[in-house]
Amino acid sequence: MRFKKSGLFGAGMAVIVAATVQVAAQTPTTTVQQDFEAAAALDAKGDKAAALAAWEKLESRTKPGSRSRGVALVRKSAALFKLDRSDDAVIAARGGLALLPAADPTLVEDRWRAYYDLGIIAQNALDYAGAGDAYRSAEAAGDTPSLKAASILALADVSTFTNPAVADAALARIDALAKTVSVDAVLKADIARRHAILLLNRGSYEPARLYAVEAVKQLGGMTSKTDLRDVSARSDAAIASLLAGKSEDARRYMAMTGAGRLTKGEFDPAVQMDVPPCGGEADLRPADMAVVEFTIGDDGIVRNVSPIYAAGGGAVALDFARAVRDWSWTPEQAKALPTFFRYNVRVEMRCSTLFERPSIGKFLDADMAAWLESKGLSLPAEERGADAVAVVSQRAALATAEAKTGPNSIATLPSLYQLINNAVVGREETNALARRALAIAEAQGAPAIARLPLEISVRETASADIWKNGAYARAVTPLLSMPVYANDPKSRATILLLIAESTRSRSRRAVLLQQVVDVTGLAANDPMRVGALIRLASLQQQAGDTAMARTTFDQSGLSASQCAILDAPPRLVSAGGVFPNEAMAWGFEGLTKTQFDVGADGKVINQRAVLSYPPFVFTKAGVQTMAGARYTKTYRPDGGVGCGGLSQNVRFRLPG
Repeated sequence: MRFKKSGLFGAGMAVIVAATVQVAAQTPTTTVQQDFEAAAALDAKGDKAAALAAWEKLESRTKPGSRSRGVALVRKSAALFKLDRSDDAVIAARGGLALLPAADPTLVEDRWRAYYDLGIIAQNALDYAGAGDAYRSAEAAGDTPSLKAASILALADVSTFTNPAVADAALARIDALAKTVSVDAVLKADIARRHAILLLNRGSYEPARLYAVEAVKQLGGMTSKTDLRDVSARSDAAIASLLAGKSEDARRYMAMTGAGRLTKGEFDPAVQMDVPPCGGEADLRPADMAVVEFTIGDDGIVRNVSPIYAAGGGAVALDFARAVRDWSWTPEQAKALPTFFRYNVRVEMRCSTLFERPSIGKFLDADMAAWLESKGLSLPAEERGADAVAVVSQRAALATAEAKTGPNSIATLPSLYQLINNAVVGREETNALARRALAIAEAQGAPAIARLPLEISVRETASADIWKNGAYARAVTPLLSMPVYANDPKSRATILLLIAESTRSRSRRAVLLQQVVDVTGLAANDPMRVGALIRLASLQQQAGDTAMARTTFDQSGLSASQCAILDAPPRLVSAGGVFPNEAMAWGFEGLTKTQFDVGADGKVINQRAVLSYPPFVFTKAGVQTMAGARYTKTYRPDGGVGCGGLSQNVRFRLPG
């Protein structure tokens, strides 16, 4: 099972219904047309709350099921979207779109805006598959070159990480469109950037570099003028140049982004800045790497997270992006950074091997497979990174099963389950599939642990805002009170573990993990208990409680070489490494976080950078710094590793 983690709708619906009843009870003193014009004026003025109230008033005065109701709902959706009420915006947009006549040319922009906003909402939630569906609909709805171009570029953006073939086709369409209409330099730059990023993620580095350089050129070239668009384009050119083996060009482009050259303050590590563990739901591997872009708000909260490049595939890119979404700086740290440098920040990331986490989803897959096998059915084996290809055969298999045995037969479950866990199926479709599959499983008397992954899928895809702090826990926690799951130790442990995974507070997470360990009736070697112990040991180590981390990890029954759970780590005697000449020449500063082992002789081995800012600039130097470090010697009878799984931040500062 792949957790999409893309709230519940009740609260928002209650507000809408209450407002409708209140307005309906009043005697209208204006015409519907006057109300429409007043609401549109408030929209244009930017008065978000007043505009929403005006559209809700208009909605209450229109006939249910009418074209006018559809217009009011779509406009209300846009107002809700601006107020960051994503779930309510999705409900209003879907309701409005269902009522707008597709053939009415006067409604083109309304239809386009509704689909486009749905795409942005899904993209913000890192539901790139759902965003792709919405942007395709926006492209079909748009009837002008500008609307088409915006939709196609957005589709190419998200499809790069879910279905590169779709991105390729989208860029071919916009290239053709650009030949038939007048295109300004900014749009030319955007088109070139999308080509560059797609090629970059395909490993075609030199062609990517040429497109990236063209984007910089279209934006005015390497001038001292630097806005946020310039920053991203120049950073693309730097990454592509470096990967294409043109290191001097890479440094030049990177220098002109301003990254690593703050006029005041410095890029401090966040108070929460963990890289994802290797393993997990995306099956991250030590060789996987990604560059992720994000913005740090005044409040220290991370926003506008998006992957830029990944070595390992689209699922890898999105998993790293989800990890960044959980980072946070203190408001004081954020204020110390110049505002400009908090936008479009890019970091290079790799997964952590310190406490590799087993995948919760894979164990649930096994339980589902076991139950299906008892019914004479089976789940086909899945291949990593093949979702865009596999979805075609999975849909065909579902259609075949439906034709033979009906849409609600148990024979449809294997295909339904595969589609639910396919990364190129959007959130809203996944939710419908999961609800259908859950109803079938319940009707067939499926045990709790086989029903659970379907129940989880229903709840985590019910909201576009499930990724926001606390939303996942609020959606899933009620399952603990349902007898079917509460009375099944494995199900209860799984639910608690999933809630712990979504919890940002480390103290609260530790409490939940301990509850998993203490579930009555859970086998000592149950995967959920082992997983909880591994995660708990990691938290204890981060808190500096080495002894407790060792005790906790020992309970898992797994073997390990991490010094944090074997004995006290050795003491750093000296560090090696030098400040990179290129970074010195361009006036760069930055940091890396490096993981490594220490041999019994005190020498550092197996060193690797897991976090670097700016991307690629100090990665090698950070690794070299720790490679040259020396620690106190550690006795080992076999002369092997004295300490494994250490990590160290290395900051590179210029004098003065």
